[in-house]
Amino acid sequence: MSKAQRSVFCKVVRNENKELILVDSNGVEFLVPQLNEGGSSLYKRAVAAANNPTKYCFKVRVSGNLTEGSIEFGRVPGEKFNGAEPVGNFNKPNGGLEQYQMKSIPTPTEVVAAPLEDDFLKFIHNEAKDLKPQMLFMNELKWKYLIRNIIRGKNIMMTGPAGCGKTMAAKAAANSIEGYTMEIFNLGSTQDPRATLIGNTQFDTKKGTVFSPSPFVQAIQTPNTVIVLDEITRAHPEAHNILMSVLDAGQRYLRLDEASDSPVVKVAEGVSFIASANIGNEYTATRQLDRAIVDRFQIIEMDTLTKDEETNLLQMMYPSINISSIQSVAEITSMTRSEVKKETPQLTNALSTRTAVEIGSLLYDGFTLEDAAEITIYPLFDDAGGAQSERTYIRQFVQKFVGSTEKEDLFNVEADTLDNPF
Repeated sequence: MSKAQRSVFCKVVRNENKELILVDSNGVEFLVPQLNEGGSSLYKRAVAAANNPTKYCFKVRVSGNLTEGSIEFGRVPGEKFNGAEPVGNFNKPNGGLEQYQMKSIPTPTEVVAAPLEDDFLKFIHNEAKDLKPQMLFMNELKWKYLIRNIIRGKNIMMTGPAGCGKTMAAKAAANSIEGYTMEIFNLGSTQDPRATLIGNTQFDTKKGTVFSPSPFVQAIQTPNTVIVLDEITRAHPEAHNILMSVLDAGQRYLRLDEASDSPVVKVAEGVSFIASANIGNEYTATRQLDRAIVDRFQIIEMDTLTKDEETNLLQMMYPSINISSIQSVAEITSMTRSEVKKETPQLTNALSTRTAVEIGSLLYDGFTLEDAAEITIYPLFDDAGGAQSERTYIRQFVQKFVGSTEKEDLFNVEADTLDNPF
């Protein structure tokens, strides 16, 4: 027999009956009456732990000896739960914590989804690839995985360099599935996360103080909605804390206030969340994501376009521009991406597809490649160091393409441009 346990760490959550329960690291649930005595200090601490699962958890320990002692409950930092030992032999003193174990089969943190119907499987594996927009150069497997996760109601995080098409892919996927709607929330521009994600309290002369729910609250209550959380790495930390229970597959709710009797908004069936994130030291205005937030997402890493893919994209967007000019743009952007990956690179940052598209639009509007480079390329590179600077290096490379392409006609007046997706 294993040694009797004297302490364990548990999460505090609310069950479907809104009772406060303890859950160990194996998902086993314990309904402790003392935690639900409204107004007590223990109850208030338990409510705080349930509302802030990453900040707090509970420690259950034996006070005194195993024969005549008692068990005590205390709130401790949430990280104590990480890697915690599950309840295994905690039946002393007087039944210990195991006396409160709920008899029903515990609900796992994430219920394994039932197999999709044959029609859905056929859609994902055979038809989804045909829904990908022609101008979205995304790996077919990743596109199929994105579609599958939306239908499953999973949370997806799109990562990759700036300007590689993360948000475009999220919008395209959401719009491609019949019966789904899309809502976009730019978390990077939120000054007041609580107002953006929950709502505001206002005073009405006739009704008094009233609560106005945010568009986000309305969106999560709409079935089959794809909610795009744009620029999640630029969001205020409070926004991350508010989203914790919303994104948790075992909770999927939003509490409108920290009070114990405050309303709880359930996430509707078929709602999925797609976040876009810029991760890396070069993104100085971003925040490092808490591991608990990242763990609530399935990661899809967007690839940068190859030279040929970028050439094709620019051709589709600006078919009237001479092909040699488009190839020159793709050659320049591709070089910067290859250069930054070298062991001793001459450049510290690469040109994005968004920049390539902007160069293409300038060429379409009659600017020369040399003009476009002066406006869009050179300012992105440091000119410190004179002849050895990054700007000198990129300028010398661009000069290889200036002249030969400028002498040719840039336009075919019979062709029209396509809309800019970036």
